[in-house]
Amino acid sequence: MKAVVYEKYGAPEVLHLTELPKPTPKDSEVLVKVVATTVTIGDTRMRAFIVPPAMWLPSRLYLGVFKPKRSILGMELAGVVEAVGSQVTQFKPGDSVFASTFDSNFGGYAEYKCFPESGTIALKPANLTYEEAAAAVGGGVTAMRCLRKGHIQPGQRVLIYGASGAVGTNAVQIVKNHYGASVTGVCSTANLELIRSLGADQVIDYTKEDFAQLDQRYDVIFDAVSKYPPARAKQALKPGGVYLNVHRNSDGGNMRQDLLELKALIEAGKLKPVIDRCYPLDQIVEAHRYVDQGHKKGNVAITL
Repeated sequence: MKAVVYEKYGAPEVLHLTELPKPTPKDSEVLVKVVATTVTIGDTRMRAFIVPPAMWLPSRLYLGVFKPKRSILGMELAGVVEAVGSQVTQFKPGDSVFASTFDSNFGGYAEYKCFPESGTIALKPANLTYEEAAAAVGGGVTAMRCLRKGHIQPGQRVLIYGASGAVGTNAVQIVKNHYGASVTGVCSTANLELIRSLGADQVIDYTKEDFAQLDQRYDVIFDAVSKYPPARAKQALKPGGVYLNVHRNSDGGNMRQDLLELKALIEAGKLKPVIDRCYPLDQIVEAHRYVDQGHKKGNVAITL
């Protein structure tokens, strides 16, 4: 099978296309023929080994001390079940699925990927393309997990900083369409119309205004990119308000259950992933270069 691998940390050019043996599912596994995957910020950071200084040693031990332990990146995907093991009962060949590879040693940048039947895999939402379904997983689940901790009530005011990214575009829609709250999105000039189109009641251009210096106060502030100083952000909270940060509040929960909840939101028409660009697998280097620039809108998809 075709796969994109990396054997050392570095710039996008460390990625290269190669041929690897096609995997065979074990008795309790599902073999998926991958139709689409994505390039996430997580993929680019793993590729270049960009981690906070305090996390250098544990990250190196997890990812690989001298070279990557897991040579195939790709944190999320969508595809078609090609074969199942003898003990699998929940999936059958021909099923369209979407999945997170985070707890299955990554591996989305390949034509085939095996998952445990009990892994983070579910039937694909019927109203999404494969590219959209692949893009829905990481940003959607992360946004759901963080926002859940805000205990958001209908009519409350919620501000989302970094509203145009993979997590932020999901968060805007979830807050508005699922929680029924008022949304203020903070993004750059180029993305104001995008965030309005997703349902934001107000947008703030961070290149022109600092939301913390304005008169408005919020019940919940969610930093979806972890780039705004927390102490300053909290100045814009109402008394008793909740501050959420994507790096600190995305833990907890059951990944499989979260994926099923995400699927329900999507099929109810409350959430639709934003796709910035699509690249074929053989242009993975160009896709990583684009994401490295830090200006993607929503998600970058890869088609196989």
